[in-house]
Amino acid sequence: MNELLDVAWLKLMALVHYIAQGIDFMLAPLNPMGPAVMILAVAVATVSGAKFLSKIHKTKRYVELKNEFNYWLDLRKEALNAKDKDQGKAIAKNIDQARLNTAYYDFFFEGLLGSLLTKYLPVFLMLAYVNETFKAESLAKNFGQAYIFKFVNYDGEVIVIGAVFCYVVSILLVYLAWFLAERLYYKYKKNNYLIRIQ
Repeated sequence: MNELLDVAWLKLMALVHYIAQGIDFMLAPLNPMGPAVMILAVAVATVSGAKFLSKIHKTKRYVELKNEFNYWLDLRKEALNAKDKDQGKAIAKNIDQARLNTAYYDFFFEGLLGSLLTKYLPVFLMLAYVNETFKAESLAKNFGQAYIFKFVNYDGEVIVIGAVFCYVVSILLVYLAWFLAERLYYKYKKNNYLIRIQ
């Protein structure tokens, strides 16, 4: 059994190595622009991949749990809108205790597991890649400096920014830019729709 696990581990490590080489090959044209641009490109690719995966990855169980949750939530709303308010509140409380709370937690945890696989796992995998590829020795060897950015603060102390910090900031900036671009796009689309109606 141990030999089988050792072989599986070696094959997995070889696969990870080939994937890292493939990413290196794709980033090679950006090499003259420096490590900061390369890390930003990795962040853009990671966010794009995570967004794509989260759109296409919906398990059958997730869809079923979402439909069940929405069904019980709609039923609860109907109960609260009943003519007899006290009876409606009592029915809504029974729905909460009997089914809605359970349906919500099942739906929530299924969505959380999906998010871990589609949103967070790619970010952490690429963080490991950036940490390994752009470590100080590699940066010094390939770019002549062991850091991404260097600042001098008001005391004259030198502050060095490494690859991991640069990657985290890049991820946050790309998510922020994506969010703003989506807002502007939907606002523009809505305005065009209103203009066409008029």
